[in-house]
Amino acid sequence: MKPVVVFRHAQCEGAGYLGFFLNQNEIPWREVRIDLGEDIPATVDQCSGLVFMGGPMSVNDELPWIPKATKLIQKAIDQDVPVIGHCLGGQLISKALGAHVTKNPVEEIGWGALHVHENEDAKKWFGHTKQFLGFHWHGKTFSLPSGATPLLSSQYCENQAYAIGKHLAMQCHVEMTGVLVRQWYHCWASQVESSVSPAVQTKQEMLENLSSRVKQLNQQAHAIYAEWILGLSA
Repeated sequence: MKPVVVFRHAQCEGAGYLGFFLNQNEIPWREVRIDLGEDIPATVDQCSGLVFMGGPMSVNDELPWIPKATKLIQKAIDQDVPVIGHCLGGQLISKALGAHVTKNPVEEIGWGALHVHENEDAKKWFGHTKQFLGFHWHGKTFSLPSGATPLLSSQYCENQAYAIGKHLAMQCHVEMTGVLVRQWYHCWASQVESSVSPAVQTKQEMLENLSSRVKQLNQQAHAIYAEWILGLSA
């Protein structure tokens, strides 16, 4: 089987629980570290699926790798190679599909409830779950591209996830581990401390019941990733 290719955009990021899930299911994968200047493949010929993680930059920034990433996403979707995006990754998918990425009304950082829409696609990705606690770290939001089915929303962000067939774009983070939560706060504490948004948690609030929250999120992520890998190319 060709590997799943995971794109890392910042040193503090990474595959998180997804890496554990792929290893557990004996699915080969490799990481392209954009933050270290590694090249984005020109084709999807050697990929069974594409994963785009988060990052502190905007898809609207003039960075040389962003057009390469969106072009690769377009090729993957055209060739029926599944794509999944987390936060920045979801925004990259949206941009590649002609949707708009704009400023969210407020920054959203920390744990927050995600509400599952009532439609058949939502049932496919989330089963009978109506709501779960996800992790957030964003100040941008995406519009829905043509043909997308909305899946998730939160109090502060209407478009938290959508699907187009086997492709999934998320504004939220479902890949979190306890290590990642602590690492992100360490890397970007100044953003938390300077924010006046009602949707930004303190360090204490983020770390409260961390093990229990991460365990429940991992269970939800497991179901999402289990659905996604069904579409992987041979």
